Amino acid sequence: MLDKEKYEEVKKIFTAYLENKGLRKTSERYAILEEIYSRTGHFDVEELYAGMKTQGLQVSRATVYNTLDLLVEHGLVSKHQFGRNLAQYEKSYGYRQHDHVICTECHKVVEFCDPRIHGIQTMVGELLNFHILHHSLNLYGVCGDCRAKAAARSQAE
Repeated sequence: MLDKEKYEEVKKIFTAYLENKGLRKTSERYAILEEIYSRTGHFDVEELYAGMKTQGLQVSRATVYNTLDLLVEHGLVSKHQFGRNLAQYEKSYGYRQHDHVICTECHKVVEFCDPRIHGIQTMVGELLNFHILHHSLNLYGVCGDCRAKAAARSQAE
């Protein structure tokens, strides 16, 4: 569901970025931005493209890829590689820092936030004389559903 107030703020930031870079402010770019900020959770390029086509929006895959690159470059969207060849994206402006647990079997991604991680980040930055801008923490394992399925299979054998 689109948070209109947040979207308008992001749209202004994106507009200023495009103007600063001397890039065109096209309706397709804004439609992509709106679609992203209407979503919850992670998505890949094909999901985004298919969602836009389903709504009858005329946009090419190349425009989706190029616009995503611009949004990632400016920090309005985050790009993740969760151990697969498929990049996942999520809106990032105005959303809290969080980390991920990824199932290596079904590829489910679960977000979590632990304030101790921020403390570690601050301590490491001070210790090593770094101004930490951001971090990325991904933990990989097998989720409870996949472990239960594996246990059921082995019991059946």
